[in-house]
This record gives sequence, structure tokens and C-alpha cells, in this order.
Amino acid sequence: MANNLLRHHAKEFQKNRKRLRQFITRNEDTISEKDAPLLADAEKTAWEKVNCLDCANCCKVMTPTYTKADIERISTYLKMTPTEFKKKWLVYERESRSWVNKSRPCQFLDLKTNKCTIYEVRPADCAGFPHLQKRPFKDYFYLHKQNIEYCPATMEMVKKFEELKKQQKKA
Repeated sequence: MANNLLRHHAKEFQKNRKRLRQFITRNEDTISEKDAPLLADAEKTAWEKVNCLDCANCCKVMTPTYTKADIERISTYLKMTPTEFKKKWLVYERESRSWVNKSRPCQFLDLKTNKCTIYEVRPADCAGFPHLQKRPFKDYFYLHKQNIEYCPATMEMVKKFEELKKQQKKA
């Protein structure tokens, strides 16, 4: 199922990449709380079409950033010191000044089930992904430019939001 979903998503992304990224760019500075009902409808539609456990592409090709609190919480859960945890699993990116996974797919992803083996204590970045509900919308809408490539739910949400905005303009 995951392979079919990801193949379909890759085709859809290639077909819609330019248009959707331009739509995001045109709207990222003007999106506001007035758009909340449209975004809620678009998000609902996305989750009706996509189940994260059928995909897990975010865990396969992306890496979360780990906050100090994430590192402490996860290392405690794994019965390691934060230093041991970082040494074993993470690398520090100087450019972004962030701790990230050394490799992909994520070391905590069970590839057979697409489930996170540390779900209860996963990084905040993972818990919030794909950031469809972040507020204020204007401050986070740009994230979808990157995420539409990797996350079928994000692409479905942006496609539906674009459709709803067009309908709104016609009305």
C-alpha cells in the first residue's frame, strides 16, 4: 500500500509542483484567520484521503529537529544519557544550529508497520508534522512548499485549499 501511495504521490507532485508552490507563494503573506474555515475543510479532506501509517514518508526521507527537551525526554525513555543519545543517533548541523538524525530513514521507524517505536516521547517536530494546524497560518504556510513534496496529506490539503479559494473568488 505504501509503495502505491508514494508512487502516486510522486507523480502528482511532479504534475502539480510548480502550480502549488506558486499558489503557496502568492498566498503565504495574505493568509489569515479568515481562511480558517477553508483550511479546516481542506485539512479534513486531506485526512480522509491519506493515512500516515500507509505512508511514513516523512520518517523515511526527512529528519526532525531535536530540541534540548526532546533529547532529554527521549534519552531518558531509552535509558541513555543525552550525550550517549546524541553520539549514537544525532548530528549537529551548524548552518541550522539544530540536532538532526544522522541517517534516514529515521532510526525509530519500524519499516514493517510504519509506526514510530518511540511514539509516546517522539520529538515535538514529529508530533506537529505536517504542521497543517499551526497558527497563525501566515507564519507557517510557507512550510507547505517543501512538505508537499514529501507528504501526501500536505499536498492534498494545499490542492483542496486552492480549489476552495477559487470557488470563494467566484462567489
